[in-house]
Amino acid sequence: MTTFFQHVFRRYPIKTRRFLELVPGFVSWTLILFPVWGSLLIPVVLTYFILFFDVYWFYKSFSLAIYSFIGTNKIRRTERMNWLQKSEPLENFDKVTHVLVIPNYKEQLNKLRLTLEVLTRQNFPLKRLYIVLAMEEREKEAKEKADTLIKEFGKKFGAVIATYHPDIAGEVKGKSSNESYGAKMFYQQFVEKKKIDLNFSTISSVDADSIFDPQYFSFLTHAFLSDPQRYNKFWQSANVTYNNFWQVPAAVRVTSFFGSLWRTALLVQKDRLVSNSTYSLSFKMLVDIGFWDTDVIPEDYRIFFKAFFHLHGRVWVEPIFLKTSMDSPQSATYVRSLRSTYDQQRRWSWGVSDDPLFIKWYFTVPGVPFYRKTMLLYHVLLDHFLWPVNWFIITVAANVIPFINPAFTRTSLGYNLPRLAGIILTSCLLATLTMIMIDFRNRPHTKNVSKLKQFIFPLEFVLLPIAGFFLATLPAMISHTQLMFGKRIEYKVTEKV
Repeated sequence: MTTFFQHVFRRYPIKTRRFLELVPGFVSWTLILFPVWGSLLIPVVLTYFILFFDVYWFYKSFSLAIYSFIGTNKIRRTERMNWLQKSEPLENFDKVTHVLVIPNYKEQLNKLRLTLEVLTRQNFPLKRLYIVLAMEEREKEAKEKADTLIKEFGKKFGAVIATYHPDIAGEVKGKSSNESYGAKMFYQQFVEKKKIDLNFSTISSVDADSIFDPQYFSFLTHAFLSDPQRYNKFWQSANVTYNNFWQVPAAVRVTSFFGSLWRTALLVQKDRLVSNSTYSLSFKMLVDIGFWDTDVIPEDYRIFFKAFFHLHGRVWVEPIFLKTSMDSPQSATYVRSLRSTYDQQRRWSWGVSDDPLFIKWYFTVPGVPFYRKTMLLYHVLLDHFLWPVNWFIITVAANVIPFINPAFTRTSLGYNLPRLAGIILTSCLLATLTMIMIDFRNRPHTKNVSKLKQFIFPLEFVLLPIAGFFLATLPAMISHTQLMFGKRIEYKVTEKV
């Protein structure tokens, strides 16, 4: 069967690619418009679909609450342990080095300075941390910023180097191509010249605003040395947006709230966990699979699936039960902050553009365990396909039928649909309240935030229907539609002040 699909994709490379690019948008738009055409053609089927979806949303809501509760408790236990003390007795501890690639473009100097300053608080030996400031050559201030940071921090770590990624024909401007260039330059300067041992090195993709837990690299060292399959592993912490939680607009805060809990919950869901934003992996594995790809903007899912299929399914993501705190999009004005959040969601939702490649690999790469590859692809496609759909089904779908097909609402099933859907979705409020309490325990508390502001935070959730549409659903709809028409997006830096 694999041979058959290899033949099809080789013989019709453009047609198969375009067909797979049409699939996400076609599925999403079919479901978005289902309440309209379904009300006329198959109202009974539509009604049961809406009820089934509401029950599914009920399950998703309580699953998120339960998994985030479990993940938060594991984080709290992990934070109480001394991971350096647990790592030092392990064989080859003195050989381990960690490389951090920080791709950035037009980031403020103070933002990069803070990231490096926090890294100096790691309890792991700093001389075995190597920093790569992956700058873009086209940024005029890049060299000046890099020189300033190297002067301030160069002697505190094993090394702080700067690379300047040129615009290369055939590459897509963005994080992936930049950090790939930076990692390759570091490899040439330090690995090929035997300054560090590739067999005992990890490499981390680090967003410029990442604030690591002080024990992150001690934990990573322990996980790396304790794992007999260390060369086939990614490591992922809970990426939470707590840095500026109280400074961003309420609509941004609400969406960031769910994002933080979702990434915390993923840590305890095994193969649902895929590398995202800031993560670490075996440096040797990265070299073996050819570094990050340069023809893509969102690189985190791509690098995992690239490794997974390249190594025939023998790749796993292990959780690091610690928090890595980041910024939510924040600009100088309220409106610009909202626009920056929208642009970030556009970039993230453009991850759907990788789905055709993942599907192609699924059918054409031999020797990959069927169950694992199927479940991994299923979860990714489900998340991507439903991203622009969820809002429509849970907010307006049950109320569309009376306008399109008033005769059906006079039946028992049609009459009770809005009532049943309302009961199911209202029950989800209990899960939301649970998540608010979990987030309150998980989030660091700051003295400069008034108790009144913290107290009224739950009231901000009334903005969720509006924020959910404009800051999540709409950007995903546009990404899906743009992919259908074969167009690409331009990389936009997320503004963070």
